[in-house]
Amino acid sequence: MYTIGQVGELAQLSRSTLLYYDRIGLLSPSDKSPAGYRLYSEADLARLERIRTYRAAGLSLERIGVLLEADDADHLTQALEARLIALNQEIQQLREQQRLVLDLLGQAPYFIQGRVLDKSSWTALLREAGLDDAAMHRWHQAFEQSLPEAHQDFLESLGLDASEIAHIRQLSQL
Repeated sequence: MYTIGQVGELAQLSRSTLLYYDRIGLLSPSDKSPAGYRLYSEADLARLERIRTYRAAGLSLERIGVLLEADDADHLTQALEARLIALNQEIQQLREQQRLVLDLLGQAPYFIQGRVLDKSSWTALLREAGLDDAAMHRWHQAFEQSLPEAHQDFLESLGLDASEIAHIRQLSQL
């Protein structure tokens, strides 16, 4: 059995965080000492590790509580898929903000420093690696066929507008 201080040290969490988890029913100690101190078992530590992992994935404490109570793979899959969709939306918003900031800054110095990869620098890199137009087309086709969402994300990361992305993806499906 572990005291709250030991659990906090092991998990690198504050005592107040562990008390809060107890208060909201997320992680309650398995036992109490004769003096009334909270005591945590190995099973409690395993539960805490799941909580920490889910938090690191960006899940809310409320969602984590539901997942821990359901303890079912389908609920976990649904929660993680929903989180992935939200992350993709956040990434898209960040890319749009990045494009705007680059436009406001005048772009060139940031592309030259290699901080951002745009279409022309990516194309130049592929050409330097020996790919001609046909090889680049095959590369896009393979990307689109095996990982269409990732292909979309990649094209967005290059700062392409929606119509150009749609055109590239359409050509890649032929």
